[in-house]
Amino acid sequence: MPTATNILDPLVLRRARIGLHGAFATSGFVMGAWAASLPGIDARLGLGEAKLGTALLLIQLVGLGSMVLAGRIADRVTSRKLLLWTAPATQLVLIAPALAPNYTTLLASAALYGIGVGFIEVGINAHSVELEQRYGRPIISAFHGLWSLGSALAGAVTALALGIGFGGQGVLVAVALISAVAMAAFTRPLLPPPGRDNSGGSSGAPVRRIGAILLAAMFILGLGGHLIESGAIDWANLHAANALEADDALAPLSYTVFAVAMTVFRLFGDPIRAKLGPGPTLLWAGTLATAGYVLVLVSDTSFGGAVGGLPLAWTGWLLAGSGIAIIVPVLFSAIGEAGGTPSNVALISMSGSAGLLIGPAAIGYIGEATSITTGLLVPTVLAAFAAFAGPLTLRRLLNRPAAGTSSEYPSPPVGLTR
Repeated sequence: MPTATNILDPLVLRRARIGLHGAFATSGFVMGAWAASLPGIDARLGLGEAKLGTALLLIQLVGLGSMVLAGRIADRVTSRKLLLWTAPATQLVLIAPALAPNYTTLLASAALYGIGVGFIEVGINAHSVELEQRYGRPIISAFHGLWSLGSALAGAVTALALGIGFGGQGVLVAVALISAVAMAAFTRPLLPPPGRDNSGGSSGAPVRRIGAILLAAMFILGLGGHLIESGAIDWANLHAANALEADDALAPLSYTVFAVAMTVFRLFGDPIRAKLGPGPTLLWAGTLATAGYVLVLVSDTSFGGAVGGLPLAWTGWLLAGSGIAIIVPVLFSAIGEAGGTPSNVALISMSGSAGLLIGPAAIGYIGEATSITTGLLVPTVLAAFAAFAGPLTLRRLLNRPAAGTSSEYPSPPVGLTR
């Protein structure tokens, strides 16, 4: 009996996949360019940590609200149309904070940028979920890997441009213009609407209502997954410098080790999930992340001092990055496999913004009262929670027995086995 996944021409699916690869990489590039430009914006407007922090907080808060709206729009018009209508514009809004002449204007520009972030996050993630369902095998993790690569490349390109004399404002305007054109090109070959395809048949996973309790559990897992990641982004280098007393040349390598491991495992994580299935993959991912954070915690003890605290911490960040790489892609995939809507996908995107809001503050406040090492207990506990509760939640969501295998995924269409 034919399945929904082998209705579309394989060439249509391949083109959509290539286009979405480009959209993820472009989105990551814009975000990386924005992050790399922050010191220049701070210096140009004389902001200081508090004002800059307020602007960044506003981006996340507005982004959360816009994700709700974007999910509802995609429910009505499809994720493809959402991206076709808004993706280029979401890149152009980077011009606003780049040219902001004062702090008040920067805040308004930050809110506008937050709207763009929310729309593009929901659009590309919702479409990746739909594309994976049409493909018939795991492909989502690689999209997130390309986002990470785009972000890293933007940091290098921005640094190079500034180093050879380009102004920070000019760099951001150029990035916005080029990325808008690129996004317009990459979104054109995306999938036809899920209700009808180019052969006239219906396609996509059957949509069903997911219960509020399961959605809440998925949100908590997504929040935890992003908070585990933010623990490394915000505190890996500080832990090395303050707790392990690493010098200025070695301390930044802690996050570098984490980021490289996370990117590599995202790029190559799909075959792992195809082999193990979503539940066992989440179990192993959470276990790896937990083990990694435990090693980081132990590195600041007498045992760590005896065996080499910094190399032990680097090993921990390597394991943590390898584990966290797959957690969020698995959650997105599970929502799609369960027949969730773009609004359900938006919920996982929202958990990411919430994690970035809560994570740095939670770890920072605990670290201020005790130590950074103690603060890192938060992502450690959450990683263990993901390993324990994640498989149970996915089992209920997907109505499956405990064991998961590659047979849980429908057979891919002819010509898409690679």
